Amino acid sequence: MSSEAPRRKGFARVLGAGVAGTTIEFYDFFLYGTAAALVFDKVFFPVGDPLTGVLLALVTYAVGFVARPLGGVLFGHLGDRVGRRRTLSLSLVLMGGATVAIGLVPSYASIGVAAPVLLTSLRLVQGLALGGEWGGAVLLVAEHGSAARRGFWSSWPQTGGPLGNMIATGVLALLGLRVTDEQFLAWGWRIPFLLSVVLVVIGVWLRRSVEESPVFLAARESATDEGRAPIATVLRHHRRSVLIAALANVGEKATYYTFSIFLLSYLSRIVHMPREEVLASATIASVFQVVAIPVGGLLSDRFGRRPCSLVLAVVIAVWSLVGLPLVDGGRFPVVTTVVVVGLALHGLLTGSQAAFFAELFPSRVRYTGASLGYQAATVVGGSLAPIAGVALLQRFPSTLPVALLLCATLACTVVAFLWAGETRSRDLHDIRRDAPTTP
Repeated sequence: MSSEAPRRKGFARVLGAGVAGTTIEFYDFFLYGTAAALVFDKVFFPVGDPLTGVLLALVTYAVGFVARPLGGVLFGHLGDRVGRRRTLSLSLVLMGGATVAIGLVPSYASIGVAAPVLLTSLRLVQGLALGGEWGGAVLLVAEHGSAARRGFWSSWPQTGGPLGNMIATGVLALLGLRVTDEQFLAWGWRIPFLLSVVLVVIGVWLRRSVEESPVFLAARESATDEGRAPIATVLRHHRRSVLIAALANVGEKATYYTFSIFLLSYLSRIVHMPREEVLASATIASVFQVVAIPVGGLLSDRFGRRPCSLVLAVVIAVWSLVGLPLVDGGRFPVVTTVVVVGLALHGLLTGSQAAFFAELFPSRVRYTGASLGYQAATVVGGSLAPIAGVALLQRFPSTLPVALLLCATLACTVVAFLWAGETRSRDLHDIRRDAPTTP
């Protein structure tokens, strides 16, 4: 009994540090996306056509997603070699530094083309940092927690995404109420970026208090391939698992960014809803999304990763076809309902998938393999979805093409889980170290 209490206390610290760290990093990352949708077109990309300005701002937003697989490989290498805990602290510091620097970049009117160049460079750094964050946070919890509740516990770091987005949109909405539109555009948007330094200090302090993953320590003790880089092992023996992970995640990512970043741009620029109402809808929906994520994890423990993901992918596809056209009226209750249902369904899907990525790879390359597959999906589902959505709006005055695009990405998720089989019963210690995993 005396040994069980410290173990539970240690796991609570791991869980808290995982959630806090991902929340802070996603706050930084999504703060950029929200600002890109609302103000960056005017501050850094002043052009005559409003949609073109938003499109340019979202292109720099997409740069962060392109960098995320590179960050997954870089931090995955460190995480598989030196440990999950120290690597996660490094990624948090890197993200916070880049975010604070974005808040200090002068506008296009002040330094000309150097402004968007600096902005894009710092966005690359954000992408690298976040590419290493997700894999380590989820894996650290998965490798500490019990196998029977792995889906539930692994889903908790996933709440960092909507929590970070909720804080980001909430802070921006508060600022919108306290300052005028001119003040917000001139300097108000910078305040949330500068506040990141406080959050990062708290996050690093929390992460320094947790223990290293016991699964990682056991794998390091028995390692026989120290000379081979983890990425080399992944690309040689686990290409199929990386592809499955990427396909499985692409629909989830596209769902999130369609019902968040894309709709922020669409509602504010095309439907002309007040910025405060748009941000309020996103903030309310994030609350439901946070609750839905651990529920999705519980369902995956009860029914399996594959059945939950397959059913939810189909339901989200139907809702996108039904719900997205309803926002055209710009009525706040209708818009809020569409976004709430969309992000709640996304929360169930991402919660049910969390443990799946850890279960695809052996311990010695789990950080690298899971991060590479997961982050590769963000390039398609995360960066291209809002960009393609805005581009489609320039050609078609309807959200229906965007809904069809989302359905196509969800079809990839369906294919991945039919291909992968069920992974719920796998032991993270026993997945073969140098052989591809099989269903």
